[in-house]
Amino acid sequence: MVKSAIKADSGPLISLAVIDQLTLLKKLYPRIIIPPAVWHEVTVKGKNLPGAEAVSQQPWIEIQTPDLKTLQPLSIITDPGEAEAIALAQTIKNSIVLLDDSQARRIAERLNLPRIGTLGVLRRAKMKGFISEIKPMIEQLKANRIYISENLINAILKSVDE
Repeated sequence: MVKSAIKADSGPLISLAVIDQLTLLKKLYPRIIIPPAVWHEVTVKGKNLPGAEAVSQQPWIEIQTPDLKTLQPLSIITDPGEAEAIALAQTIKNSIVLLDDSQARRIAERLNLPRIGTLGVLRRAKMKGFISEIKPMIEQLKANRIYISENLINAILKSVDE
């Protein structure tokens, strides 16, 4: 089943913006929804930082507030943006949560939520023919001080024959 919406945390949005690939989300998913905490973290707190302007200028990014009852228990165990993104994914059918943080991904996994990270988006984009190579983008991410484990890099590159 194709996921109809993606609920995004700030890290992947910033990462995709830094490598000028934010629009891949729109190509891959019909709806991109971010919670208010993510919007604030990227465009207000992060004003003048990499990715802030690019994210703020995307008219296709929807901002939606999660249900408070769903959000409260998550707020205890993860940061506000991740908690709100996971809470949205729990309450909106046919959605996937976009997270890079390993702790947040484990929480989403325990909740049986489909999840993807920045490199997963790039992998999917390559498989769909939207991009030709992932490795140069990974190098750009690393040059911008975005941490990605070498094991994950190797696994992704191997999976796309790079």
